Amino acid sequence: MNIRPLEKKDLPHIYQQRNSRSVMALWFEEPYTSFDELSILYDRHVLDQAERRFVIEVDDQFAGVVELMDINTIHRHAEIQIIIHPDFQGQGLAQKGMLAGLEYAFSVLNLHKIYLIVDVDNAAAVHIYKKIGFQEEGCLKQHYFAEGKYHDSYMMGLFANDFKK
Repeated sequence: MNIRPLEKKDLPHIYQQRNSRSVMALWFEEPYTSFDELSILYDRHVLDQAERRFVIEVDDQFAGVVELMDINTIHRHAEIQIIIHPDFQGQGLAQKGMLAGLEYAFSVLNLHKIYLIVDVDNAAAVHIYKKIGFQEEGCLKQHYFAEGKYHDSYMMGLFANDFKK
């Protein structure tokens, strides 16, 4: 497994993910993005210092994305998100991709805390995040609407000094 910065050539893979209802439900987002919209967003955000997007590759194949969002250099925190392509799920890539993203966040960007939001019913993801060292900081009740219903979500956080142990 390897991670590298997202490139424009990756947009067809992102387009496929962004229009998958089951994938986008995990991010509590609507599965609707045109390729033109995605290209414009890429061009607008490619130089945005508040975001870092990495492609997860296995044998030079697109396997997923790990993203650091809302990077705040004053408070030194950011949100992390990950999506593994269905063809590559069950291979431990979510954990490896998260670890690579966290290593970058803490060692390169010198962030103090990384947080995430996850559906309380996504037991597999919650298990992975806890295994990495994330701790539940609270529960957002009926905070997101996806797949026809409201979802409770855990807010989880990990501090740099806990990650480096």
